[in-house]
Amino acid sequence: MTGPRTGRLYGVGLGPGDPELVTVKAARLIAAADVVAFHAARHGRSVARAVAAPYLREGQVEELLVYPVTTETTDHPGGYQGAIDEFYEAAAARLAAHLDAGRDVVVLAEGDPFFYGSYMHMHKRLASRYPTEVVPGVTSVSGAAAAVGRPLVERDEVLTVLPGTLPAEELAEWLATTDAAAVMKLGRTFGNVREAFDAAGVLDRALYVERASTDRQRTMPLADVDPATVPYFSLALLPSPLTDPTAGPERSGDAPPRTGGVVVVGLGPGDRCWTTPEAAEALAAADDLVGYGPYLDRVPANPRQTRHPSDNRVEAERAAHALDLARSGRRVAVVSSGDPGVFAMAAAVLEVAERPEYRDVPVRVLPGLTAAQAVAARVGAPLGHDFCVVSLSDVRKPWDVVVERLRHASAADLVLALYNPRSRARPHQLAEAQQVLLEGRKPDTVVVVGRDVGGPEESIRVTTLGELDPQTVDMRCCVIVGSSQTRVSATGAVYSPRTHPDARPS
Repeated sequence: MTGPRTGRLYGVGLGPGDPELVTVKAARLIAAADVVAFHAARHGRSVARAVAAPYLREGQVEELLVYPVTTETTDHPGGYQGAIDEFYEAAAARLAAHLDAGRDVVVLAEGDPFFYGSYMHMHKRLASRYPTEVVPGVTSVSGAAAAVGRPLVERDEVLTVLPGTLPAEELAEWLATTDAAAVMKLGRTFGNVREAFDAAGVLDRALYVERASTDRQRTMPLADVDPATVPYFSLALLPSPLTDPTAGPERSGDAPPRTGGVVVVGLGPGDRCWTTPEAAEALAAADDLVGYGPYLDRVPANPRQTRHPSDNRVEAERAAHALDLARSGRRVAVVSSGDPGVFAMAAAVLEVAERPEYRDVPVRVLPGLTAAQAVAARVGAPLGHDFCVVSLSDVRKPWDVVVERLRHASAADLVLALYNPRSRARPHQLAEAQQVLLEGRKPDTVVVVGRDVGGPEESIRVTTLGELDPQTVDMRCCVIVGSSQTRVSATGAVYSPRTHPDARPS
């Protein structure tokens, strides 16, 4: 006879931090698990859970395993190690109760479960008693190497992985005798680690990476780091000299000149997931990034690249700068929010590119998700039938032209997406546009106001043309004004029917 079926234990690696670096298998197991367990310090915020959040589902049991001590002191009779051992025993008992009840348990682990991970302490206590599977993950070392764009070793070289908790003298000895190294567990150990790199004579080629692959990623030479800013999720890299791109044959005097070019890239309206893979690839391949400063800040830092931020009102100068760089052989990405062809940099670059001196510079435009599409999707499908897009800015066209276009679009009963609706320099124009539209549209016409869609301050409001308060709108908003056919469903969805009421029956 066999005993009752127990649950299965999974140690699942999540990778270095980007949820898109979670493996397909890990995502499947997380979604299927009865119980998902994760560690956290006493503040209760779990990095592992945040990475796994896109793959969790409703109804799962979550086991938060809170360390009793991390870097602080403890009055436990067994000291730090006694407190930690007691915690791991209690945590293992909690998971064992679920396994005994037949529930499958996934224990989340940043990076790889068996690479300096907390999961291994559960594994040692439970794997001999329950069916167990470990799912490897992308390590922080791999993520950091990708972040700085440097291979760590090649051919027969040796890579050494070291904890920053070793004494400085021992670390220095390892660093002086290995081809390449990664030093983990920085945080409070950073001063000790930097001293070891200096003593080994390799500080000048050491690199620093924190929170690799996340939107808070930071990279720089190790020698330039302020110790007070170093978090635990950081590491130091010592790539092999053979992998230094400045030493390769492509930098020699015999290399042919490289052909440059300009690619105009749309990031989408906010969230990184709305940047297309094609756009992300173009950004990663560029030597130089040119754009309005806040838009450049949305592109992950790469120490190989040079950034050229500028003010939002110097589009022609920005375009000329990009084209000059490309003419010298540089690969240049001009960065726009949303779609670069919708009130953005594509037209500016193409206009300047017509000058005789730039005729031989290739220019490509890559599309991006527009603000109008993002706002529309948040409420349903208000752009489901014919629509037009109008900018209320009169910086590049007279206000009377804007008014005339609004009247014609209103008379044609088109849905309108209004960009640049209201700024501090022209606070009155949205109210004027509202009155122009009310000349031909009913006050109960559906209006959607989306602000910072895809960003941290996102808000969506559904109102009417008569009730719209222009004072609540700013330049971070996109306003969609429905047609006579646009409606709000019983569930609150806003849409414009695809079939016009006067259409002939098929």
